[in-house]
Amino acid sequence: MFTGIIEEIGIVKSVTKGATSFSMLITADVVASGLRPGDSVNTNGACLTVTSLGQDSFTVDVMPETMRRTNLGALKQGSPVNLERALQLSSRLGGHLVSGHIDGTGLISKLKKEDNAIWITVSTGAEILRYLISKGSVSLDGISLTVVHVDKESFDVSLIPHTMAVTTLKDKKAGDMLNIECDMVAKYIEKFTGTPGHGSGLNREFLDKYGF
Repeated sequence: MFTGIIEEIGIVKSVTKGATSFSMLITADVVASGLRPGDSVNTNGACLTVTSLGQDSFTVDVMPETMRRTNLGALKQGSPVNLERALQLSSRLGGHLVSGHIDGTGLISKLKKEDNAIWITVSTGAEILRYLISKGSVSLDGISLTVVHVDKESFDVSLIPHTMAVTTLKDKKAGDMLNIECDMVAKYIEKFTGTPGHGSGLNREFLDKYGF
């Protein structure tokens, strides 16, 4: 698990591509410290496993399913990536619980400055928007953010200057793709309450019958 609070921007040093997967070597001064093979690192929002280590670098594999769900396939030598090591039980939870399992992607449709804040509008599909609510949490490229507004085609987040300065969002522009992870609680509730296609029989009638 992660918090969505980015520790460092790493740089992709090399990419080794397979047929539908790839591995990449990432340089990072802070995050590489203390890692061991098998550890998890949130990389642009995706939970990846460390396969080998260098003095200030580490290697991760990206499997085909991750390629299909994320924007990682667009990374190349020199690309910056948001990095966060796995949460320790003794750590402060400064963001929200992030699993690193990407639900899908969205495109930045608009950026707007308002005093010290930057508004970002992200266009995405109904399969993502159904799990977002105003004042709820969302992870964009691994960054924990609060949803300000959501409609049938897009949602808005507002960023403080610090978040822009210490993440890859500072270099993003309209048309760029972002990895999106929704709050997993909404998906569990959908399944347990018998939403069409996910039903388990736990619904209003069941709760009324047994006095809930």
